Amino acid sequence: MSTESPLTLYDYWRSSACYRVRIALNLKGLAYAQKPVHLVRDGGEQHGAAYRELNPQEVIPALVDGQRVIRQSLAIIEYLEEARLGTPALLPANARDRAHVRSLALLVACDIHPLNNLRVMQYLERELGMEQATRERWTRHWMQEGFRAFEAILAADSATGPFCHGDLPTLADACLIPQVYNANRFGVDMTPYPIIRRINEHCLALPAFDAARPEKQPDAA
Repeated sequence: MSTESPLTLYDYWRSSACYRVRIALNLKGLAYAQKPVHLVRDGGEQHGAAYRELNPQEVIPALVDGQRVIRQSLAIIEYLEEARLGTPALLPANARDRAHVRSLALLVACDIHPLNNLRVMQYLERELGMEQATRERWTRHWMQEGFRAFEAILAADSATGPFCHGDLPTLADACLIPQVYNANRFGVDMTPYPIIRRINEHCLALPAFDAARPEKQPDAA
């Protein structure tokens, strides 16, 4: 980490991608400054020239470490791992276990989350004329599909413990908990996913997860 300036996270309180990075930073005990980027106000501050220069994709989060800008939430978390910033590690030591944890994280970050992302919802509404009830049904469907698979993987793995993998939080938990928050927002019935519900409850009782909750962020509306 740069000694010239602290880590700075370009953040939005209700973004699940930012939420997972906040969890990782908190778990590792890393101090960081937050720069809110409001995703709705004035058409979305992420589309402004200043932020677009920082991240041409016009999405959040972005993490600034000195002169480095790291984009995409999973890349940010793996940067913290590879640069050995903070402890504990959020990926297991064993290659096979790392692959398992990454696969769970990617199930959320690549297969569930993109289909209920704000910009997708806005496209369905503005370009395709999809009414709110239909958009929300779309969102719940893809969350349920993803959770069904996630639950089955956890149930079949003897290493599933208090967390998604063993007795310590990993990248998988950092991705799962924000997605459960999204599911609750959209009224997804979580009854069919008892392991996910148990892990979510266990994680949220920990200070690092609790402090990362959307409603506890300085820009929370």
